[in-house]
Amino acid sequence: MTDKHDAREWVRSWGASPQPPDGGLGSLDGHPPLADVTLRQVVRISGGGHQVRVRFTNEYGTAPFTIGAARVGLAEPGGGVRPGSARVLTFSGAPRVAVPAGAPILSDPVDLPLPALARLSISLYLPERVETCTCHDPALDTGWTIPGNAVAAPALPDNAAVLPVRALISAVEVLADAPARAVVVLGDSRTDGAGSTPDTARSWPELLAARLAERGTPAGYVSNQGISGNRLLNDGIGPAALARFDRDVLATPGLGHVVLSVGGNDLGVSFAARDGGPLAGFLEMFPGAPVTVDDVIAGFRQLIARSRDRGARVYATTIAPFEGADIHTPEGETARQAVNAWIRTGGAFDAVLDFDAVWRDPAHPTRIREDYHSGDHLHGNDAGYQALADSVDLSLFD
Repeated sequence: MTDKHDAREWVRSWGASPQPPDGGLGSLDGHPPLADVTLRQVVRISGGGHQVRVRFTNEYGTAPFTIGAARVGLAEPGGGVRPGSARVLTFSGAPRVAVPAGAPILSDPVDLPLPALARLSISLYLPERVETCTCHDPALDTGWTIPGNAVAAPALPDNAAVLPVRALISAVEVLADAPARAVVVLGDSRTDGAGSTPDTARSWPELLAARLAERGTPAGYVSNQGISGNRLLNDGIGPAALARFDRDVLATPGLGHVVLSVGGNDLGVSFAARDGGPLAGFLEMFPGAPVTVDDVIAGFRQLIARSRDRGARVYATTIAPFEGADIHTPEGETARQAVNAWIRTGGAFDAVLDFDAVWRDPAHPTRIREDYHSGDHLHGNDAGYQALADSVDLSLFD
């Protein structure tokens, strides 16, 4: 057990916002049931430390599930675990635990020296069927399912199959070697890293973490709480940012800074899903009344107030262009410009990260530069996300 002083130094070094399996992009559809199977998943932490604990999640589960065994270690390419780095995870001293429906559970801390940007392998054995899998969809780091109990396997067996989602894990926390603060980025698919190259840590929050690690700032711990398709005000693909804010942001150990990068889907979908709009057939996926510029601004003000109640500095990104994408309409573009004007000049935030200015095409400012999007005029490619990360003033996190 850590003493009171050490407990204050726990900080979140990696995160993925939990989602219900029927609230994502559907990539668990048709997947074999998770029963008598080992899940092996790789995450890249941001800041390092000398102890580590893993947060497992059953927050959208309809019944308890059992972790029969679990281990963590430094990841090797191809699903392996570095020799000598594997640590057995326990739960109140026991190697086995039932995770209650609707709840997360933290593992006991284990000693494992970790440098910044280390890649961790997390393996958990599920002896019984998981009725409802709390997940994060999509996963941009490859994970695997292995029949039976294979948590101790040093290399990936030949009978492993790719796991299409991030399943049953939501955070990695470390006991830092020095005072540390977490930067939590709340956003949608552009925060989540949609369009970036899988297995390369090329979302802009991960690239920002690499810049902060090189700088050596105490705020070199970045938790990416993006959900693809997410909105600020209404549920849709994942719970709305306002609904999940306390869990995904304010409850973060070591919270120091909040970056809000959301609102584009609220405006784009609201106008595009109206009668005759290009997304009129998607109202079941994106429920809720049409929203206005004032609605989005009011939502931001709520998140600002709740962040400052926790003593966190709160920043916002402007909403980057999306003309050429399905969610674009002239009315939505007008609303985007109005929200961006308020973000830039309203004085509500401690700082503004002007992502619109970074991505917009100088010759066609309602579109993303051709060399920065992934082909859909909505999401970035690796170069686009690198440009966003490079544009951030790192002194904001000193």
